Amino acid sequence: MRLENKVALITGGTSGIGEATAILFAREGANVTLTGRNQGHGEQVRAKILSSGGKAVFVRCDVRKAEECRRAVDKAVSSFGKLDILFNNAGVFYPHTVVDCSEQEWDEQLDINLKGTFLMSKYALPAMIRRGSGVIINNSSGWGIVGGDSAVAYCASKGGVILLTKAMAIDHGPQGIRVNAICPGDVDTPMLPEDAKMRGMKWQDYLAGCANRPLGRIGTAEEIAQAALFLASDDSSFMTGAALVVDGGGTAD
Repeated sequence: MRLENKVALITGGTSGIGEATAILFAREGANVTLTGRNQGHGEQVRAKILSSGGKAVFVRCDVRKAEECRRAVDKAVSSFGKLDILFNNAGVFYPHTVVDCSEQEWDEQLDINLKGTFLMSKYALPAMIRRGSGVIINNSSGWGIVGGDSAVAYCASKGGVILLTKAMAIDHGPQGIRVNAICPGDVDTPMLPEDAKMRGMKWQDYLAGCANRPLGRIGTAEEIAQAALFLASDDSSFMTGAALVVDGGGTAD
């Protein structure tokens, strides 16, 4: 098991990529603390992990709020004695141009996607620095690299995540902490049908557009979880400050 006796904190762990990563990390030996805003969904994911013989706790947390981020980190440390891995996965998306994007939707995407990554890292880092080791993985996006249509706030937030990742890698590498980002393409999560609905598109037409990439399909949450596992484990021991693209070739076009 690649994460045996490790302690991982995963934000946005109640569905999609976060849920798949929490389950995979537990299967690989990690003690998992998962966060989210939906108590019921969080307890369901925790139950799945426990039923498979893993260890997990759920903390209801809004990553926009500093005190709730601090509480989530404290819960992970108090439950399992340390913190080895932070996966900043919580995110939200609304499809709008600059003209159409409301100030509220701009703020929500920047606050959850970017500020939330900052806040969770701010409170997780001291626990890692004390031990002289740790791994932080930030979930960005292919659209944080190349941009996309009707997604200005999302692209801005995810581009910010990549440069935040690089800056943190420089600052904390000497303290034994690696910081990398994952840049997924379109992935089969609850976010995609919601995006199609907000764009007023039929699901099959939307899906065909998403699959228009060299591998000819969208990704699965489990495939992104495998990338997170690679970055969390010693398999990536000489990687920091990287933006790992996992998008079926979408950014290669």
